[in-house]
Amino acid sequence: MLLQPRKLAKQKIALVPTMGALHKGHVSLIKIAQQYADVVVCSIFVNPTQFTDPKDLEKYPRPLEHDIKMLQEAGCDIVFMPSVKEIYPVPENWHIDLGPAEFLLEGEFRKGHYQGVTQVVKKLFDAVDPELAFFGQKDFQQVLMIRQMVAHFGLPLEIISCPIIREDDGLAMSSRNIHLSASDRHNALVLSRALQYVKDHFQEQEITVLLEHANRIITETPGVELDYFTIANGQTLLPENNKEVENLVALVAAKVGETRLIDNMLLN
Repeated sequence: MLLQPRKLAKQKIALVPTMGALHKGHVSLIKIAQQYADVVVCSIFVNPTQFTDPKDLEKYPRPLEHDIKMLQEAGCDIVFMPSVKEIYPVPENWHIDLGPAEFLLEGEFRKGHYQGVTQVVKKLFDAVDPELAFFGQKDFQQVLMIRQMVAHFGLPLEIISCPIIREDDGLAMSSRNIHLSASDRHNALVLSRALQYVKDHFQEQEITVLLEHANRIITETPGVELDYFTIANGQTLLPENNKEVENLVALVAAKVGETRLIDNMLLN
């Protein structure tokens, strides 16, 4: 109801969906959204249906006071914090066709994850009814899946992917970084280092050579267990050997200590 008068006044509404534990990456989404819209809504909801491991859900950080303060300082207009009961008043079966990319990369390691993500994002879209929604490029595959869901339902809104925000040493900002010990934090830098190597040498080396080198950089680092490192077509997420293809992206996922991290870099 809060947004009805804004709608009637033809104000453009943007939504930034989050699971809280906010950092500068989230603030950058708010700042970009402010350039596009009259009203910026940020949702905070730790969505149980997208966690494939209950322990992961349990230990997900929830520093609410810190989050509210950050949103106030960023000039966010409205914070939407629904309860689990509000979002899921009754049990429901959700399954939509997200295309073959759902089962690759993250989809292979976290089965059912993107069904849970699209389920909750559709509910947030229905509740807020925004014209625009902003997501971080760090969750590259997630943005693709949300675009698929929007197309599936023919929703009249635009999805905007925003650049990854990194720490000064290159580590991609993530709510999970707080779980890293000092040595894990140091070892985690290998992910952005491997991605940067691929980007820097993309013109002069073959894709097979780039992948070999990136894999070696990561697997030789203690305390880091590689799930995947791939150079893929940014539309299909299928591995790509042809450098002439547009929209290539390097994507990586690894367990650093006990914490699983993902990162990516656009190549051309």
